[in-house]
Amino acid sequence: MSGICGVISKQDCAEKLFYGIDYHSHLGTEFGGIAMMDGERFSRQIHEIAQSQFKSKFFEDLPGLKGNKGIGVISDSNEQPIYLNSRFGPFCIVTMGLIENADALVAELLAAGHSFAEMSSTGPVNTTELIARLITLGDDLADGIERMFERIEGSCSLLILNKDGIYAARDRRGYTPLVIGKHADTYAVTSETSAFPNTDLKVVKFMAPGEIILVTENGIASKREGNAEMQICSFLWIYTGFPASDYEGINTEAVRERCGAALARRDRDISVDVVAGVPDSGTSHAIGYAMESGKPFRRPLVKYTPGYGRSYTPPIQQQRDLIAKMKLIPIREIINGNRIAVLDDSIVRGTQLKNFTINKLWDAGAKEVHVRPASPPLMFPCKFCLATRSIHELAARKAIHNIEGRDVEDVSEYIDSGSPKHQKMVDSIAHDLGATTLRYQTVDDMVEAIGLPREKLCLYCWTGECPSSGNKEKGNACRASCGKD
Repeated sequence: MSGICGVISKQDCAEKLFYGIDYHSHLGTEFGGIAMMDGERFSRQIHEIAQSQFKSKFFEDLPGLKGNKGIGVISDSNEQPIYLNSRFGPFCIVTMGLIENADALVAELLAAGHSFAEMSSTGPVNTTELIARLITLGDDLADGIERMFERIEGSCSLLILNKDGIYAARDRRGYTPLVIGKHADTYAVTSETSAFPNTDLKVVKFMAPGEIILVTENGIASKREGNAEMQICSFLWIYTGFPASDYEGINTEAVRERCGAALARRDRDISVDVVAGVPDSGTSHAIGYAMESGKPFRRPLVKYTPGYGRSYTPPIQQQRDLIAKMKLIPIREIINGNRIAVLDDSIVRGTQLKNFTINKLWDAGAKEVHVRPASPPLMFPCKFCLATRSIHELAARKAIHNIEGRDVEDVSEYIDSGSPKHQKMVDSIAHDLGATTLRYQTVDDMVEAIGLPREKLCLYCWTGECPSSGNKEKGNACRASCGKD
């Protein structure tokens, strides 16, 4: 997942933009970028941040950044921002999302005589450049964005910087969030509200799905109204979002505490001595579990410095494993002889949880290890952002394959948390992990913890139901097609 940020003011806004982008560092691991306008002059900086932090890479650039408007990105894949001199005039663009039909769109544009100049680390072209090219096919920028929305499969939210100001557009399903903040004569558009408190901004508006807004020094102007329907990513609250961020007015930390409490209420049949979270995202879930169960929250595993970042987001398994191994340090005095409930946001592949969390607890003398993921078993790779890349990576799918002796297209019985097949799958995963017990969050409890109606949430990676499908029959069809991935 990526994060985007834009700031516009009647004064120079370089410093506010710099820190606003930095407050999105938890969302991407590959590239950071800034583009600013000083009068009609663009300046742009892009750095690789895979082995460093945004602040350290861009701090020396800050004195040279000048202008009253700018955009930036923390990117999970391609280099951004992209600069394009179009028939609408020059502009810079940053995007977040995943375009499933990118190859087909590229082939179509190449056949029509278009060219692509930017490099890509994930495909034949830079996805942000592809989005920019599609937008230039419209009658103006707003029309081009709307037409682009109609052409793509997947998700794309974006910011465009040009002489008019900053165009902000949230993807049509509202899968990724965009929020507008204001302080005095400064406006900002960001993915995360956590960028606001320390930059003195207050939330003005959560943008609607499909909404297009032009932000200028004088305020915000609607270019296209948004949609009433929404399926925002549930995983924002469970894992990817920052604890201090709000989405649709709902705080992430509070949701995670409610998730942990729900897991504790289903655990009346076990007794533990210590409640622990896999840092960082599991910590909030563990606090909720401890509050509900009355058992002490302690830290048997501590994370060494924020510099190690997230082990989930890097594109290479070797990188993910190295980060997972090095960042968590066990404390034997807290682990030895104790029955421990371990809260994590999810189980994706399972290899890191087994090798670099559970085994560390056993090696340090744990008496029992009870694993409690705060979300249901992940069954499908995300269609809307760069997360899990293949269906065969998922721990639940590997367990199903072992049980059935083959890949299974219809996994509806395994998704049903009340079915014998679901329990058999969970037991298989628990055995593979080496956990004393394993109990997943249910979809219903997770939805209740978030607090939005189920139809407003994207639950695709757990249920396989396509957003906006609205019925079980279409959901089953979507599950079957994705099961062939």
